[in-house]
Amino acid sequence: MSTTTFMPVTDGGKADLLNHLSTALPPYANLLNISGDDLNILNADSSSFRYTLQSANDMQAYSQNWTAYKNQLRDGTSGSAIWPMPPAVAQPIPSAVSPGVIPRLSALVALIKANKNFTDAIGKDLWLIGATQIIDPSTWKPILSIQNQAGHPIICWTKGHAAAIEIWVDRGDGNSFIHLAINTEPNTTDKCPIPVTGNSQVWKYKAIYLLHDEQVGQWSDVISVSVGG
Repeated sequence: MSTTTFMPVTDGGKADLLNHLSTALPPYANLLNISGDDLNILNADSSSFRYTLQSANDMQAYSQNWTAYKNQLRDGTSGSAIWPMPPAVAQPIPSAVSPGVIPRLSALVALIKANKNFTDAIGKDLWLIGATQIIDPSTWKPILSIQNQAGHPIICWTKGHAAAIEIWVDRGDGNSFIHLAINTEPNTTDKCPIPVTGNSQVWKYKAIYLLHDEQVGQWSDVISVSVGG
């Protein structure tokens, strides 16, 4: 059994926490000796980080549209020839803040939790106490995805609480799945020579987590990728 950290893993989760604290903390400000300056900084950080995150997502989508357009322009025989339209700049634009939004948030949370009036009930209301969870390795199942680097597949995975991951590959040569690698840190590049041009193959991958040098949980779903060609 373990207690998860209060700090979300994803940027979206961090933005949600900042936003929640900016609205939920003021009623406790006097009780916890939180100054008006602290609240103003929290509000500014929340607005700036949320806006930055949304703008970054918009630009990433815009970049993906350009990549798709470039591929269509290069290889396509039909479809739209209209330039991708840039996203509109959201208004209003919040004031810029200095770098270190999350370190400032962590420092503020440490100050809150150190106050003699802080209770578990307040912590839960402010989303500052992580949930208690039971770690059950029998339920672990890797989720794989594939990227490409210079023609070689990169098997992407997350580690979680596992010690390592064991990856197997089927190269479509009649040998079914064979052992590829055991890695303790993501991600895993398949460095096997790729097929020569004009001889594409479909390679398949599956994986299972390891704990104390033993396989645990369930095998991942099989994913496949075309290589060579």
